Amino acid sequence: MEELWRLVGAAEDDPMMGYGYGYGYGCDGDAHWTPTAVREWWRDRGRIREYLALQRGRFEADDVTSGQGTAAAARDYAAYLDGDLALHLRAYLFRLEEGRAATPTDLLPRL
Repeated sequence: MEELWRLVGAAEDDPMMGYGYGYGYGCDGDAHWTPTAVREWWRDRGRIREYLALQRGRFEADDVTSGQGTAAAARDYAAYLDGDLALHLRAYLFRLEEGRAATPTDLLPRL
């Protein structure tokens, strides 16, 4: 959970903001993710659900003052964890392992 907090803090304080230098935090995943790391993250995704549930009240309170929709975004992310993310990660694993995007006839790897 501490690791997630550090990541969120770093993203909020990103001095590059994805501009001028070509990439922000979200654009260099292939330099850091391996198939093993993706599978480990997926296996431990319950920690993310737990974090989102524990922070729900704070997100809602922040929305009252900031109006940024953090609570709704957290709910959407939780739904994504339980929905399309598995398929998207399987496609990403294919690209990491094969070095190319999957075609409709390719069998995607298991998480």
